[in-house]
Amino acid sequence: MSLSRRIRVLAVAVLAAVTGFPATAAATGTTLTWGPCAGVPEPTQGLQCTSMSVPLDYARPTGQQITLAFSRLPAADPAKRRGVLLLNPGSQGDSQLSLPLQLIALGLPQSVRDTYDLVAFDPRGAGNSTRVTCDLPVTFMIPPAYAVTNADVDKQAGVARQNAQGCAAAPSAPLLPYITVRNVARDLDGIRAALGERKVSFLGYSFGAFLGATYATMYPWRTDRFVLDSSTGPNGLDYTWSRRFAPGLEKHFPDFAAWAASQNATYGLGDTPEAVKAKYFELAAKLDQTPIETVDGATFRWINEALTQSDATFPLLAQVYQQAADGTITRPPLPPGFDFSGLLSIVCNMDGWPTDVEVYRRAVDHDRAAYPLLGAAAANVWACAFWPARKTEPQVRIGDYGPSNILMVQNLRDNGTDYPGGVEMRRALGDRARLVSVDQGGHRAYLFGTNACANATVARYLADGVRPAADTACPA
Repeated sequence: MSLSRRIRVLAVAVLAAVTGFPATAAATGTTLTWGPCAGVPEPTQGLQCTSMSVPLDYARPTGQQITLAFSRLPAADPAKRRGVLLLNPGSQGDSQLSLPLQLIALGLPQSVRDTYDLVAFDPRGAGNSTRVTCDLPVTFMIPPAYAVTNADVDKQAGVARQNAQGCAAAPSAPLLPYITVRNVARDLDGIRAALGERKVSFLGYSFGAFLGATYATMYPWRTDRFVLDSSTGPNGLDYTWSRRFAPGLEKHFPDFAAWAASQNATYGLGDTPEAVKAKYFELAAKLDQTPIETVDGATFRWINEALTQSDATFPLLAQVYQQAADGTITRPPLPPGFDFSGLLSIVCNMDGWPTDVEVYRRAVDHDRAAYPLLGAAAANVWACAFWPARKTEPQVRIGDYGPSNILMVQNLRDNGTDYPGGVEMRRALGDRARLVSVDQGGHRAYLFGTNACANATVARYLADGVRPAADTACPA
């Protein structure tokens, strides 16, 4: 065998060892047919959609295939085009193919629009890709229901078991073992290959940040400029991530309380932050005792958590408090077609979920006292405790091998992915990454927040490749 031939064989072997399966993407040579995106309102600004087949099980590339849907908004200035920017907004229950348009509406700079084709996709299991379903009830919550007592933990364990059984009994049950972050990363590499790109750039939020870290670990030399916004810890969406909803809310809720106190003349929730916080506990306890139609104390706390994930929804949350006080509160409906089943499958196929309900009871007892706003919900039982799918391969361990081309951005008061998780992810990525710590609250920093320093830092890196030389901070 010639030296060049041996080098090529060795390269394939090394990539196979990193990714777990052969390096050649299943989508290499795929012909894509682009067309209009169904359900996307005008103006679409030239957004195109397509789909392709990928292996359900990458260990059997010629076996069962599933559909992967994705969209593309071509670079605004072909003369300045650098390549493809893959996008993922984080946890999703419906299609995200219109994400490029949403980011533009949020203020995505022209410099980034000129530089990249913006490519969004629906991960396997969700949206317009091949979906899984668990027939989840409309009362399904992430995080789970707040447990006032240990009896509520046992009640939630029963609900969680039913959720898991629903996944196991559904026609999509055979897909469950393959709805993993490792496989979503392989699908992303299939998109890269189908688009004819040697490398890709990436902007991912929340779960998307963990997905980006996973891809960068599996395919380090296929990464260009990677931005990880609102990172989980390096173990992903595990039980630690769930429990961290609670300390995250303890950090961000004071922002809402201060804002509501300043608006007391409008909403009447209290003229000091302390009074607003007391109002929260008063309303939650009242609804624990006497629910209003579909809203009990657990649902009220869940709505509070959801609407504190962005400062922009503070006025809406204040109205919810008013409605809870006057007895007119209702549970907000989910969008048509919304389904948490795909996300639940991704989460429960991750490592680190206890299977003993007693572990959850002890954690709930601790976190109820330590983080009274939400601790007894964030530590409660998930369907993952009873997950029916077998593990087909180990989860990717995030590492520091590869080029130094990752920019992390993390809000200090993030109640979706608490700040310490970002610090742990930064440590796992080593010198590959730089961390920008942003003095603002809410989940997701770039474009979803108003911090000019954070927004400019991310845009500068994506458009011009200028990244901070060391970890840095953006003041309020």
